Amino acid sequence: MAVELRRVPGAPMAQTVHIRAHDLVADGSVEEGGTDSGPSPHDLYDAALGACKALTVLWYARRKGLPVDDVQTVVERDASAERAGVYRLATRLQVSGDLTDAQIAELETVAQKCPVHKLMTTVTTEISTSLERAS
Repeated sequence: MAVELRRVPGAPMAQTVHIRAHDLVADGSVEEGGTDSGPSPHDLYDAALGACKALTVLWYARRKGLPVDDVQTVVERDASAERAGVYRLATRLQVSGDLTDAQIAELETVAQKCPVHKLMTTVTTEISTSLERAS
């Protein structure tokens, strides 16, 4: 799968992100030289974690027949030590439904094992970058 990005015409930094049949805009903040017309790359990274945790909980609950009605997720970022190599994300999931304490604990364990969490913490990601002249 490829994700394609193209600069938004007339925008100083904004990029249209095309993923399968979906388009969204990523941009830098005004302080960074963008126009804040969409989430920043850091915002998208953080959102990927929150979305993965919520989707994982919903998938697991459906598979196990657990009565989950809704999941709301908040991801809080502490990037104060990012330049020193530490990027902290705190996720808080609020699950509604007629669940026992044991089921809530089970879902918390599942949320901690979502695929993006694993990618961010236990997988070595290898990135190659090439830059070429546009024709």
